[in-house]
Amino acid sequence: MKTADPELMRAINRFNVLDTIRRHGPISRVEISERTELSTTTVSAITASLLDDGLILTRHEGDIRNAAARGRPRVMLELDPEAARVVAANRMVFAVTNFRGEVLSDLTLPIRVDRQPIAVIADLIEDGVRRCVVDADLSLDDIDSICIGLPGVVEHRTGHVRSSPIFRETDVDFASEMTSRLNVATIVESDAHAITLAHHWFGRARDLDDMVLVSLEQTLGLGVLHGGQLFRGAGGLSHNLGDLVLGVGESRTVRLSTLAGENAILGEHPMDGRFAEAVRLGRGMTHAQTLIAAEDDALIATASRAGEAIGLAVANIVTLFGPPRVVIVGSSLSLGTVFVESIRRSFQNAIPPSISTVAELVFDESADETWAQGAAVVALCELYESPWGTTGPAPAL
Repeated sequence: MKTADPELMRAINRFNVLDTIRRHGPISRVEISERTELSTTTVSAITASLLDDGLILTRHEGDIRNAAARGRPRVMLELDPEAARVVAANRMVFAVTNFRGEVLSDLTLPIRVDRQPIAVIADLIEDGVRRCVVDADLSLDDIDSICIGLPGVVEHRTGHVRSSPIFRETDVDFASEMTSRLNVATIVESDAHAITLAHHWFGRARDLDDMVLVSLEQTLGLGVLHGGQLFRGAGGLSHNLGDLVLGVGESRTVRLSTLAGENAILGEHPMDGRFAEAVRLGRGMTHAQTLIAAEDDALIATASRAGEAIGLAVANIVTLFGPPRVVIVGSSLSLGTVFVESIRRSFQNAIPPSISTVAELVFDESADETWAQGAAVVALCELYESPWGTTGPAPAL
């Protein structure tokens, strides 16, 4: 019988202890042992290592000066916010955070980069990263990692972007491009995965280790969290929910994106006047909500159809994974009540009766800063899982 790799088990235990301190700190070693189900001896050894590496701090609760009178003070552990700093970028929104994920500075560049040459997009992201770092009163030498969240199909392990609506090209090695420009290890991640981790750390799934997130943006993204870890495909591949097949006809394959993608919804309306300008500036969904409020029957019907398709897809996902919560985010929620209620009705009609009460649907119009903070969480998770020395994460082999 195969036994577990001891090094892997040590790395997993170390991550679990560090993440438990992040989520519940200040926390005692005994409480860590109870929450992780690790022995007190193992927890003591791991926390001693984390203290040596400068990743956590001790805090004493009680009166140290008069221990005999008041009892021994409890030693509590918490993350050292200065242990590392990361930079995140998503949708031309940038953030610098500390080791706890707390934002030190943020920056928004109101620039659309869709379909620009790779060199132009890289220039703009590089400028945004550098400006945000300066705003935090830091230099790039102070930064441990950078993460860039992009829509589309992304290989997390290699940093290759197989396809993205903002790139003209396919199979772009964007991680290498940005690493060479900034001279800091740069991760490229699916924006859907990033926002999933943002909600797990700070948002609507903070209390859960298992959940599903559906993002309704330029692309339809999917994030699946199990045991506190993202589920990724081969090579760390992200999931493009828009490619999900809903039906096959004689002449074409019907994919979710053709019914519920942003382009499909907006493309149903004549592109003239203010609406055309709003779409060109990336505010098409917001203006569509105004038209729906003005009882634009054609757009109402399109939004309702899109909601039905998404509700069906979500029901299929819940049937497969059985998560306790599905968080639905993204710009398409700007379509308003007619869209959201269509999703709910379709979901309830499609979900098998035996699991109809398993998953809670939560709709959240996450701010741009939350998406950027999610990219920061991706970078921090990489650091949490890294083999550390007293000077920081060890270089990749």
